[in-house]
Formats: sequence, structure tokens, C-alpha cells
Amino acid sequence: MLFNVKTAPGAQALLVSIALITLTGCSMTNDGEADSLPSAGTSTSEEAAQTAKKVSSELYDLIGIKGKASNSGAGVTECGGKDPEKYFRIFHPWSFTPASPAQLGEVMKRLNEELPKHGWKVVEYGPDASKNKNVRLTADNEKKKHSVKITHYAKRNPPKLSLMVVSGCYQVPDGEKVERF
Repeated sequence: MLFNVKTAPGAQALLVSIALITLTGCSMTNDGEADSLPSAGTSTSEEAAQTAKKVSSELYDLIGIKGKASNSGAGVTECGGKDPEKYFRIFHPWSFTPASPAQLGEVMKRLNEELPKHGWKVVEYGPDASKNKNVRLTADNEKKKHSVKITHYAKRNPPKLSLMVVSGCYQVPDGEKVERF
């Protein structure tokens, strides 16, 4: 799990920053600029958070096995280099613990095959550099303007999937400010 409620708030902010930096390295860009964030359009923070939760719900459905998802809320972060009063991104971290842990390996393989059928482009798939060789899958959805990083922690007790859904860069409607949560 990317976030532990027992972790100090400063450490949580660092983990969110690392996760967002990792995901912004994905292929979602505007005008071919490798370092720009895609525009996700105009929205309030609350509406954008609901969109991210909807994307997470669709991913939950694609997991396709019985289990329990964590009940974590979405958060708001800045769009690197843009006015933080007008521009923001949404992140939604959550985890999935299956009823039968042995099924997770197959879930990751199926997600790697199924996500592209649902508009996602898989940009990374395979074991990470940790000693546990956790399987990671990173995918972008240009239409939805979201990215997801899924990590299968097979050696955790209990084994689980950790998911981080991140939006492109939103602009608040005229006359409004970014609401932080």
C-alpha cells in the first residue's frame, strides 16, 4: 500500500509526490512535450475527484475477482509550474485485497491484456527492482486523461494490489479557486 495511516503527514506528502512524479513520466503529454502534463479540462476539485473515483471504480470492475477495496479518498495536488490557485491534479490511492490471494498473479496478467481493450495504453509491465520483484503495471488513458500505477505485492501479508490513479491537469472555472483536500 502506498499510504499507511500511521505514517507521519510529511512522509505521506513525500510518498504522494514520489508517486505523482513517477506517473507524470508516463506518455500522457500535450503537444509532444515530454515534460508537460495533459490538460484534463475545466472542473471544480470536487467534480474532478468524483471523476477519479469513477475511473477507480471502472478499474475495480476490471480486477474481476472477489475481494475488498480500501475506502480512501481522493486528494488534490499542484500541476507543476502552473498557478496553484487555478490549476490542479487529482490523485486517488487505494488498495485491493482479494478473497483468494492466489488469484492476484492472474489478475495482473489479465489487466495487462484487458486494459488496452478499455482505452488504456500499458506503458510499463513487469517486476520492479525490489528484492520481492513486485509486479507493476502503469497505464495511461488519453480519453479519460488519467494514469494508473498498479503494484502487486505478492509477499505482503495479506497479498494485495496497490493502485494510484492520477488525473491530468485541470483548470478551475473562472472566478473559482482550487479547493484542497
